[in-house]
Amino acid sequence: MSKGSTAGAWRAAASWGLGATLALAGSAAHALNPKDTSVQMFQWSWNDIATECSQWLGPQGFGAVQISPPGASKVANGWWGVYQPVNYVNLTSRMGTPAQLQSMINTCHAAGVRVYADIVVNQMADGTGTATDGSTWNGNTLSYPHFSANDFHSNCTIADADYSSPAGRSNVMNCRLGGLPDLATESSYVQGQITNYLRALLTMGVDGFRIDAAKHMPPGAWQSIMAAVRSTHPLTQAGEPIWVTQEIINDGGVNRADYLPVGTINEFQFTYAMRDIFRGNNGLSLSSIPTVMGTWGNWGGTWGFLQPQNATVFINNWDTERNGGSLNASNYTGAINDTQGTKRYDLANIFMLAQGYGEAQLHSGFRFTNADADRPTASPYAGGVPQINVNWDFVHRWAPIANMVKFRSATNGQAQTNWTVGNNPNQVAFSRGQVGFVALNNSSSAWTRSFATGLPAGSYCNVIDGLRNSAGTGCTGSTVVVDASGNASVTVPAQGGSAVPAIAIYTGQKLVGGSGGGNGGTGSCAVSFTIANANTSFGQNLYVVGNQTALGNWTPGSGFALAIQGSGATVPWTGTVNLPAGAAVQYKYVKWNGSTATWESNQSTTSGNREFTACASGSMSRSDGNFKP
Repeated sequence: MSKGSTAGAWRAAASWGLGATLALAGSAAHALNPKDTSVQMFQWSWNDIATECSQWLGPQGFGAVQISPPGASKVANGWWGVYQPVNYVNLTSRMGTPAQLQSMINTCHAAGVRVYADIVVNQMADGTGTATDGSTWNGNTLSYPHFSANDFHSNCTIADADYSSPAGRSNVMNCRLGGLPDLATESSYVQGQITNYLRALLTMGVDGFRIDAAKHMPPGAWQSIMAAVRSTHPLTQAGEPIWVTQEIINDGGVNRADYLPVGTINEFQFTYAMRDIFRGNNGLSLSSIPTVMGTWGNWGGTWGFLQPQNATVFINNWDTERNGGSLNASNYTGAINDTQGTKRYDLANIFMLAQGYGEAQLHSGFRFTNADADRPTASPYAGGVPQINVNWDFVHRWAPIANMVKFRSATNGQAQTNWTVGNNPNQVAFSRGQVGFVALNNSSSAWTRSFATGLPAGSYCNVIDGLRNSAGTGCTGSTVVVDASGNASVTVPAQGGSAVPAIAIYTGQKLVGGSGGGNGGTGSCAVSFTIANANTSFGQNLYVVGNQTALGNWTPGSGFALAIQGSGATVPWTGTVNLPAGAAVQYKYVKWNGSTATWESNQSTTSGNREFTACASGSMSRSDGNFKP
């Protein structure tokens, strides 16, 4: 939980004063990126997030951005002020105005990026003062806009050590976290205000919520709140289920299963494991991963990991990078920094994005030399140019990490195979089905060998140091050649140099044409697909799915994504993909929202397949008329 992380709620919707802002909501539907990876943009302003959605997050394939708490909060000389809310009637926060928040949501959606809001509704600001929206409060008398003393628990101190007993659990849920006034979230009135708050954000277009300090509120209260929210908002504006994840630190005997009906849980076990494994704490190494967290289809391990469908994972967040709970990139207080003289931090993020366990979230914040330091006063940009690793760290733009976002989307649902450990236990490699392969070296010795990649023969760009050129015929960085048996002989550099010691290849970065190229020297055919009248709903994309690797081998989420040419239900979708020359191709068009596939003719069988033979060289077009309902 966050230092001073707090809560707030809302009165009746009619009293919010958000009419002008809410009128901006309901913008035209846009195709959204796959949901596989989100990024927490810690304390970025709404205007800057909007810029980043358009410039980077959307084109790079990020599924969502998580924003800092949008409510009015205490004005404090520290980052934690935003976690001490005062009221949520006027969404004027330190990150911007309600109009700027609405504009950011619309802009991110247009770029294909969802917006998740950090929700702090366990407690309120202490002391007295004037909040970011100009409203006042008195924490001594429990007087807040829309809350009075009757809406709070009595003053008592949390003792986490008592959590294993019924009295201890009551203490954790009903006493003051960090000394902050504790809202009675079991109260029907308080629940009503929280419900109104979440509904308002959904009306603005927010796609989901992170629930701060969820362990300090009764799980039954949140089940009631979300049931009420979903009764009026069963889906987001994108037509998707509301995304919810909850901050529950697995300590003191908390039963995390009690919270699963609400949404996924922040799996801090993963965060702690990555810290200890990549730092070599307690004798752990990369070879320990299957023991610690389990294996594909048999998750849990000795650390008791949640099942992946219940977990949201991250290498660090704003709390853990300050309290020693994780690897970190931006802590310059004298604590261990995992980017100085080492690439541990990069490697851990690459592993998270490569493996496929849980929902992945990157953290992008700012550098600090004091753990309480507030966010930088300078913008992340200068003249429109991102100032990477100056004040703001821009982790989400670090190429070895950012290039793995589409790797994760491409390998979604593909099992982990070919687990390999080198002569050093800090050298591991694995495949993701026949779509991706990664090798990581956290040792001081280079690692050279022939790896079983599981991939089709051809030449691939190592996305750790580069991508394909616009023609798809060469790489801006290194190239890995996979032979006809699916093997590749490579050297993974040692830890401690300037290069990130990893190799990552996948079918989306396979070279096309030419000897030793994308099809092992057999040549390729650039096929342009066009289809109209797909009648997609908000949140759906259109894919070509078929019997070729580039078409997902009949797996919808791994198929070839088309691009919509305008807006509306009848406009065409188009795209060009390289297929093996002379291949007998069978395929269908599929509407896909990240979890549910709608096939042409509602059939996922071979019945009604579209068919053709790919050209011997060059290019060809498939103008397929209309989507078959």
